[in-house]
Amino acid sequence: MYNPRRRYTFLTLGLACTFAAQALGQGPQAARTLPSTKSASTSQATPDVAAPDDWRSWRGPSQNGASVCEGLPTKWSAEENIVWRTPLPAWSGATPILVGERVFVVSPSAAPAAPAAPEVSRGQRGPARHPGGQELSLLCLARGDGALLWSAPLDVGNELHMKGNHASPSPVSDGERVYTVTGNGTVSAHSLGGERLWHMNLQETYGAFGLMWGYASSPALHGGTLFVQVLHGNNTDDPSYIVAFDAASGERVWRVERPTDAPRESPDAYTTPLIVERGGALQLVVTGGDYVTGHDLGDGRELWRVGGLNPQKAPNYRIVASSLLIGDLLVAPTRVRPITAFRLGANGRPTAEPVAWRWENRGGPDVPSPTTDGERLYLVDDGGMATCIDLGTGEAIWGPERTLDGTVSASPTLADGKLYITDESGRTAVLRAGPKFELLAVNELDGSYTLSTPVAAGGRLYVRTGQALYCVGAPQAEESPEGDARGKDGAPR
Repeated sequence: MYNPRRRYTFLTLGLACTFAAQALGQGPQAARTLPSTKSASTSQATPDVAAPDDWRSWRGPSQNGASVCEGLPTKWSAEENIVWRTPLPAWSGATPILVGERVFVVSPSAAPAAPAAPEVSRGQRGPARHPGGQELSLLCLARGDGALLWSAPLDVGNELHMKGNHASPSPVSDGERVYTVTGNGTVSAHSLGGERLWHMNLQETYGAFGLMWGYASSPALHGGTLFVQVLHGNNTDDPSYIVAFDAASGERVWRVERPTDAPRESPDAYTTPLIVERGGALQLVVTGGDYVTGHDLGDGRELWRVGGLNPQKAPNYRIVASSLLIGDLLVAPTRVRPITAFRLGANGRPTAEPVAWRWENRGGPDVPSPTTDGERLYLVDDGGMATCIDLGTGEAIWGPERTLDGTVSASPTLADGKLYITDESGRTAVLRAGPKFELLAVNELDGSYTLSTPVAAGGRLYVRTGQALYCVGAPQAEESPEGDARGKDGAPR
């Protein structure tokens, strides 16, 4: 419940503090190997040096959904231009990540057999659905043919929160380990081979989450440190905070409170933090609770703060879409409008007159995050309307234009001169990126509930639906380690 006396003071804890082992078991836990189930240039820092064909975090190597990948298909279907398809146990909003020859996916276990779904209740978006089973796992697939290499347990406990479940946050990797956060607050590190290296639980250590729609922020990673934000307030009087962990050991490096005067639900945020480099200095940029703040990576100190995300101080301005940096412009979405472009100086702090432009017209997104080609900003709203904005002026180049007639929750991906927009039924509209609106194709897969953002890397597109992970590209014969040719469904021929 909202309390106007919410505490706003910072709490910075010592650098040498460590956490105790939590309730998922004692010490490292080995993964269980299962049989296959298959039938743009910006000033955002690259969080860690990655192979050019890797996609190691939710929004990719540029942290903005843009990829240098070329040779991607424009058209596909469930039978056309599918390299492989691997069934998944349940749906999730978590985006797959690509590390070398491995694909990592977070998923609940399969939903138990149940009666037909109840009718939609008032205020509910979309059909009623089951959140999936109670076990949350990290799955590792072979990038070449989609074969399931191993599955490692992450957490137990899963609930439906309007659209999301407790497997919503996407994993992140430094190329040596994979890091995950669940909706229950369990933070884990696994080796690429599936061994659990360390874990802790945010709620057990720092108190219960207080977001209206469940925890869904993905972690950020840079220089051997894992950053996790918890921005909440609707269902708690506890302050929001950011915490940093040593990625190798799991020891806490720092934790700071992040104060806000946002009312009621507006402190809640489902955004992902951004690693930014300006003037040779690195910062962690956090969006939510009516403000954008910049923090020192070393100790979490708040370096600067800008407001204006909720001009009317509305009580329901929780933020879902994440910010991005293009040159010296930090673009911060809110709940549809306004979208504000703040100008950062050479020292990484907002200039004396920080607002470069503000978008308050139609076409602003609630859930999907924007993407960019370095010159233009591309918006996709929740109804599938696309808009292209000139980054220099904040003026519309084209749009809003209709791309899909369904609800869109996945963020757009920009690659190969094309914009890929996926709706909640797994249909993907393909647009030509640039100063003229051109719809190239609309592609359908299996019609299942889809929240995950498409990934573009290595000449292929990876689309996660509610039923399966699809690798989309020009099909080629693959040879398994045993030498047998495998087809697009991963089954030996």
